[in-house]
Amino acid sequence: MELYFLGTNAGVPTLQRNVTSIGLRLLEERRSMWLFDCGEGTQQQILKSPLKLSKLEKLFITHMHGDHIFGLPGLISSRAYQGGVNLLTIYGPPGIKKYIDTSLELSQSRINYPLEIIEHQGGVIFEDAQFRVEAALLEHRIDSYGYRIIEKDKPGRLEPALLQQYGIKPGPLYGQLKKGEPIHLEDGRVVHPEDVLGAPKKGKIVTILGDTRPCEGVVKLSADADLVVHEATFAHGLADTAHEYYHSTARQAAEAAQQAGVVQLVLTHFSSRYKDMEELEELLTEAKSVFPNTLLAEEHIILPITGAGE
Repeated sequence: MELYFLGTNAGVPTLQRNVTSIGLRLLEERRSMWLFDCGEGTQQQILKSPLKLSKLEKLFITHMHGDHIFGLPGLISSRAYQGGVNLLTIYGPPGIKKYIDTSLELSQSRINYPLEIIEHQGGVIFEDAQFRVEAALLEHRIDSYGYRIIEKDKPGRLEPALLQQYGIKPGPLYGQLKKGEPIHLEDGRVVHPEDVLGAPKKGKIVTILGDTRPCEGVVKLSADADLVVHEATFAHGLADTAHEYYHSTARQAAEAAQQAGVVQLVLTHFSSRYKDMEELEELLTEAKSVFPNTLLAEEHIILPITGAGE
């Protein structure tokens, strides 16, 4: 799992940074990419990146403000020209379907791949054998959601000593056991996967939050996560401004990470008043004073997601 930030600015793009969009690359897990938010210019940012629209499987929208959705019609329309032929599922709050359908209808855009739009109001919004995605309401001027991506635990490794005890030699039987299937030996014994596998490998948890003031939903979604992406629109000296506009400061993001017991915090969604990375150091410094394992999101930088024990 890897994060790739396509836009880290709040509100409007600048020469230094684009507005919000985050890619989650799942190439090893399912040979696909998920996208979180799609601000204006996201498809141009993708063209400058190693991300491929042909691998885009799911797109999650946190809320309906323009800096998080204005890139959607163009990206949806262009996806087919970049090899996108498989189903694209878009998740978002009520209103996202009307916005997309109206944009595509009035622009007479033709989509020659299956497109599914799922509106939600929180809860478990997706689950399969590999992942579960939970959403919860945050505190913003309009309904804004955060997403908790939970990778399910993977089977442990085959233990050579245990295999030897049962006389199981390398071959097709290994594959059955790795798939979680029991095998039948020639002497009539049945060997179950748990008999020869080590401890399960714990899946990773990633939380990506929409715009928010400090609230219970942030801590709930972030609990024990390996990595949390949290907005830090302002430095704490502007805490009153942040509260007025339903945003958070870098210190507030760090306090939430500390309370939730997360492993790593990544700050993003910076006000355009901070022109470059040097000016953003103020935000990083104040966050690290509370939660040392904090990073600033940087556009076009791959950020590997490691588990707590890695």
